Amino acid sequence: MKLTEHFTLEELYASEYADRNNIDNMPSDATVLNNLKWLADNLEGVRSVLNHPIHVNSAYRCLYVNAGLGSKPTSSHVKGLAADIICPSFGSPRAIVDAIIKSNIQYDQVILEYDRWCHIGFAPKDQTQRLQKLIIDKSGTRKYGN
Repeated sequence: MKLTEHFTLEELYASEYADRNNIDNMPSDATVLNNLKWLADNLEGVRSVLNHPIHVNSAYRCLYVNAGLGSKPTSSHVKGLAADIICPSFGSPRAIVDAIIKSNIQYDQVILEYDRWCHIGFAPKDQTQRLQKLIIDKSGTRKYGN
């Protein structure tokens, strides 16, 4: 089902981990589905800033998938409010994070994860976006730019 011009619901709940482990990762909760539409709307903004198609590695994760991937149960992925993305035709994950930070995109969190992907999360529509910039790598978690 098409959520926006460039993003489908299926793309936002696709999970290799779920497929390998026979886990149904399709969201059915109305709030999560609304959040995924909000996420897709915001990813359109990211795509526009990068001026290239983006690849979603992971967006929505049910609790079982999320736990299997070693993520916290409070993750925005579980709520349908975050995506891990790459855009090789634009540049490195660091270049993507830099472009998002420099843009007027209102995000809750942008995280450079292990120099391998960019995590971007959005607060629900009715909440303030924190504009939090982080790096997560083998050294731990720290503010981006430090």
